[in-house]
Amino acid sequence: MSTIKLLFLFTFFSSLILGYEDGISGKYPIVVSTWPFVEAVRAAWRAVDAGFSAVDAVVEGCSACEDLRCDGTGVGPGGSPDENGETTIDALIMNGVTMEIGAVAAMRYVKDGIRAARLVMEHTKHSLLVGEKASAFAIAMGLPGPSNLSSTESIEMWNKWKENGCQPNFWKNVIPLNGCGPYHPKSANGFSEGGYSKANLMGVIESRSSHFGLHSHDTISMAVIDKMGHVAVGTSTNGATFKIPGRVGDGPIAGSSSYADDGVGACGATGDGDIMMRFLPCYQVVESMRLGMEPKLAAKDAISRIARKFPDFVGAVVAVNKNGVHAGACHGWTFQYSVRTLEMEDVEVFTVLP
Repeated sequence: MSTIKLLFLFTFFSSLILGYEDGISGKYPIVVSTWPFVEAVRAAWRAVDAGFSAVDAVVEGCSACEDLRCDGTGVGPGGSPDENGETTIDALIMNGVTMEIGAVAAMRYVKDGIRAARLVMEHTKHSLLVGEKASAFAIAMGLPGPSNLSSTESIEMWNKWKENGCQPNFWKNVIPLNGCGPYHPKSANGFSEGGYSKANLMGVIESRSSHFGLHSHDTISMAVIDKMGHVAVGTSTNGATFKIPGRVGDGPIAGSSSYADDGVGACGATGDGDIMMRFLPCYQVVESMRLGMEPKLAAKDAISRIARKFPDFVGAVVAVNKNGVHAGACHGWTFQYSVRTLEMEDVEVFTVLP
């Protein structure tokens, strides 16, 4: 038997083995999303199965999630109010072929986060626009707005939070004039006599379990490999519930919430973005896969790097490589992600234990 035939057979059977280990197909197209966002994955699948690009499919999938408000709290308008009761949008899209990125952060008055992010990618030489200027850009480029992104549910959630003395919140080392602020630093200069910050002199990490749970925020992060084998990712979120106004989480940060490289694969993340963005877990996952690590190990490695420094953090990543092998890893909660491949009759949901 020729060397070429032997190489082909080795590659073929290796891909079968790898696919079995992580429960995966090695054919395109494939759609992978954080959480059991079945309708979002179906929308992306319809696009990619019809021959549209990975970028198109990501936009369709994330946009469907925004419109449906997926879990009712963390994606699209109408959820996750900040301390002022306002809902704002963070979103990102990345083309794994060109490595182009478009993102918006703390965007007000415009509900279409993923479409705004795509407009940034396709019609500017920038990567990220923020705040009201991002809103003005999106509206000027044809997206509907301005509109109120709050809902009856989000306002009710905000009112109950205020009745509870604005707890929990994201402030630290401050003294409120009343339960809901305004807040002032505990000391005049924030430093001890020895010149070190009193905030964390001993390196003690405050527990964040009261801030993040399955329903205190959420994110859709989606990866698509299209029929041509091209990769794209996207993320959309309205961020952490009761965040300090102006806060930007990991959603619009490339390498943190998601990352794609056409020659390697993709990653999506969800969880405590303020912690996770310090580690760029999705960039880490893709780079680990580039070096030959399987998705399951790459995902676990990225999560363990964070957990070693922040044992109370909650979060998860899902990885898919160019062979269509996918896997997830999580810490602090049970994580689920959704997949559709050619071999599946419909979207399937996979459960990952911490």
